[in-house]
Amino acid sequence: MAAIPPPVLIVTGASTGIGAAIARLAGERGYAVCVNYRRSTQAAQGVAADIESAGGQALAVQADISREEEIMRLFATVDKALGPVTALVNNAGMVPQRRLVDELPASEVEITIATKVLGAILCSREALRRMLPRHGGSGGAIVNISSSSAVHGAGGFWVHYGAANGAIDTYTIGLSKEVAVDGVRVNGIRPGFIDTAFHDSAQWSGRLTDMGPRQPLGRAGRPEEIAAVALWLLSDQASYVSGAIIDAHAGR
Repeated sequence: MAAIPPPVLIVTGASTGIGAAIARLAGERGYAVCVNYRRSTQAAQGVAADIESAGGQALAVQADISREEEIMRLFATVDKALGPVTALVNNAGMVPQRRLVDELPASEVEITIATKVLGAILCSREALRRMLPRHGGSGGAIVNISSSSAVHGAGGFWVHYGAANGAIDTYTIGLSKEVAVDGVRVNGIRPGFIDTAFHDSAQWSGRLTDMGPRQPLGRAGRPEEIAAVALWLLSDQASYVSGAIIDAHAGR
C-alpha cells in the first residue's frame, strides 16, 4: 500500500516570531512545511533545519509576498518540492516604523498594505487554485494572522497597520463564506502583544517592556501560544469552525 503523503502547509513570514513558531509546530504535527521568508535566509533555513532534525519535512523558500510574480514562484516551487498546498497560514506583515498619519510617506503605506493585504489575498488565491474541487483539490484550511490593532485602531503610532489588519479580518469573514461549500475553512487570529522581533523592526524596541506588564494577564504573549491556536484551527478538531477570528491578546 502506498504511503499517504503528508499535508502540505505554507507559512508566510516564517523565518522568525509567530510564523517560525507555527512552522515548527506544524512540522511536529506531521505537515510538510514551506518556510517562506523575505530577507532572513539564515533564520528561515534554521527553522527548516529544526523541523527536519525532528524528523519532519521542510523547505525554506524566499519570496516577497507583496509581489505577485514572487507569490507565483513560491507556490510553483512548493508544488515541485512538496506537492500541492493543503493548508496556508497568511502570517507575513510589516510596518517600517512608528508614524503619525500626518507624517506618513506613501511608500510606507504601500509596503504595509501590499505585504499584509495584497499578499494574503494573492496567496489565498493560489492556495485555492490547489484546494478547490473544481481545480482538482479536495478542500483545505486557511488561517489569517491579523492583529489586535484591527480592533483598537493603533492610533498614535501606526493607524495604517491597524487598517491593513482590519482589512484582513473582513477578508477572512468574506472568504470563509465563499469557499465553505467547497470544503475550505478560513479563520483568523488577532494576536496582541507578542514577544517577537516585530517591534524592533518597526523601530519600537521598548514597546514590549513598557506594554507587556500592562496587559490583563500581566505579560506579553509567546509565539508558541499563537502557534497552538493556528494549528488547532488547521486541524480536524476545528472541523466545524469557519469564519471565526480568535482574539489572543491576554483579555485586552
